Amino acid sequence: MTTRDTAIDRATAYFDSGAFLADLSRRVAYPTESRPPADTTKLRAYLTDELAPAARRLGATTRIIDNPVPTAGPFLLAHRHESDELPTVLVYGHADVVPGQDDHWRTGLSPWHLVVEGDRLYGRGTADNKGQHTVNLAALEQVMAARGGTLGFNLKLLLETGEESGSPGLHEFCRRFKDDLAADVLIASDGPRLAADRPTLFLGSRGAANLRLSVPLRAGAHHSGNWGGALRNPATVLAAALATMVDARGRILVEGLRPPAIPEPVKAALADLTVGGGEDDPAVDADWGEPGLTPAERVFAWNTLEVLALSAGDPAKPVGAIPGTAHADVQLRFVVGTDWQKLAETVRTHLDAHALPFVEVELLQAVPATRLSPDSPWVHWATASLHRTTGKTPAVLPNLGGTLPNDAFADILGLPTVWVPHSHPSCAQHAPDEHLLGSVARESLAVMAGLFWDLGESPGSMSA
Repeated sequence: MTTRDTAIDRATAYFDSGAFLADLSRRVAYPTESRPPADTTKLRAYLTDELAPAARRLGATTRIIDNPVPTAGPFLLAHRHESDELPTVLVYGHADVVPGQDDHWRTGLSPWHLVVEGDRLYGRGTADNKGQHTVNLAALEQVMAARGGTLGFNLKLLLETGEESGSPGLHEFCRRFKDDLAADVLIASDGPRLAADRPTLFLGSRGAANLRLSVPLRAGAHHSGNWGGALRNPATVLAAALATMVDARGRILVEGLRPPAIPEPVKAALADLTVGGGEDDPAVDADWGEPGLTPAERVFAWNTLEVLALSAGDPAKPVGAIPGTAHADVQLRFVVGTDWQKLAETVRTHLDAHALPFVEVELLQAVPATRLSPDSPWVHWATASLHRTTGKTPAVLPNLGGTLPNDAFADILGLPTVWVPHSHPSCAQHAPDEHLLGSVARESLAVMAGLFWDLGESPGSMSA
């Protein structure tokens, strides 16, 4: 008689045997960069040669579908149907990676070769996202083997090839294939755990909106002695504008950029969470950000306005001249309830009220925020499953501090979304020397085998 423990043992044996490293090594070797200029032939080859065969081992039918955006990479859509009476899960991942930055990795490392040093598995995509979808696909395969060839639920897989370049075409793809993607819940993996040793769930992501503030006063620069006091300095104007928007301790001063009060279920979920504290984590500035909130509340339940870049004159070779122009790129990370669609108008009204008409405002891009309530039955079910497998109390983040295309699933497909990340905060994601921890990967295989086993034990779909 097969049991939950059998499925978990099979999943950890897959790691211990070296099969996980073999699969990950082969997948890391595909240079699936999606940032321009993207080579979509390599992206398609990864789906065709690696992920489609893995899906077919699960008894799924597979389709590789062209992106609605002609220059972007394709999608893999797979489906295994067992019964109309069973719940259906949509599992998502992405096959693409950020640029390899080949010349910046430490000696002995390469973005396209898996290198194992102790607990660290180095290579581009190990943490984001090849290691994570390798865990999930393997856990599904081991659960199906433990059950004698069934999962106990219906499975749909969606793998995209453009997440690192803003998921071009994903939202339109979800609209076009809404019926094919219909499910009871999304279970996906991306991003880091709260800490390497703590299993984590997150239920959505903060939104992100990028703004450019420009002060284009005149062509060229003018001598600061001959003209100082007669010409308005655009850098000074820009600095004054920023100071009206966010104060010296990081508190947002524009009411329309601030979120609503933190809901009680969200506060409760964050009550025992600590940000940082890992070996390679930066020290948290306890006095930074919104007063009266914990660091966890500031990162996962509040908005932040960050100055990403400032430019005026030539910072590398300053001269005694008043610059003609200045600009700043700023980013609002925001939670559900923020009126992000009126962001540019809000900032424009604010600057006009402060007599700063010279500052131009341009919204560059925006991604909505999403959040499943921590009170959802799906969250209680998943939390109980992770605890049962690991004996640890999982961290439940109402949303990731970063941003993912979760609105495609939550808003377009209307799904409750449960993310179970398999990376850790200091994995060097998007940087040279990216790595996954083997210990976390092994525990994650157990976690996902337990989670998928428990889904197969459910009599039907749960209400969100």
